[in-house]
Amino acid sequence: MTSTDVPSLLRRGALAVAAGRVALGVTALAWPSVPARPWVGAAADDVAARVFGRALGARDLALGLGALAALQGPAAQAGSARAWVAAGALSDALDVVASLSSWRDLPRVTRWLVAASAGGAAVAGAAGALVGVTSRPEHSEHDRLAPRY
Repeated sequence: MTSTDVPSLLRRGALAVAAGRVALGVTALAWPSVPARPWVGAAADDVAARVFGRALGARDLALGLGALAALQGPAAQAGSARAWVAAGALSDALDVVASLSSWRDLPRVTRWLVAASAGGAAVAGAAGALVGVTSRPEHSEHDRLAPRY
């Protein structure tokens, strides 16, 4: 892998995290106990957990759609793409902090899954924001005409 491959990989990673965030957000809005259960266990069925689950779903949906739109936009939106990706990374990092603050009360097995997935998304987002995830790269005329396999 060359150093020119890293930004491309980070951009694809940012797109994947943003798409996953949209899917999680839609799921949490429709069925808040589904994504909440691995995080908080049986408490996911309580009315308070459903309300907070929907609120977190709305947050993830907004962050994901914002990142996807900025990442698909023209190169002039590179700063916007970095800002959306960084906001998602901060959100994920704070989810890890929230999990750690209640670690002993969370389900033993799934707390690791939640912390690892949020932590991984936070690291990927931070790397993308720091390295400079940009919107869709500009292509030369040759690139536009070349066949894609």
